[in-house]
Amino acid sequence: MKATELRNLGGEELASALKDAQKRLFELRFQAATDRLETPDAIKKTRRDVARIKTIQREKERAAAPAA
Repeated sequence: MKATELRNLGGEELASALKDAQKRLFELRFQAATDRLETPDAIKKTRRDVARIKTIQREKERAAAPAA
């Protein structure tokens, strides 16, 4: 997903997207370990998606926190 699409999601939707991406990453790693992975770059893309989702979650968390 693109960052702009993720920024439009709510907190629960982001958590769900993160859970799905982490599950997909686990499946891809399992496929790689058993030599059934069709596209090796899928792991890299999924890792970046996980990082992108976590970054946006953190941005929203910091924006909601009161300024110190």
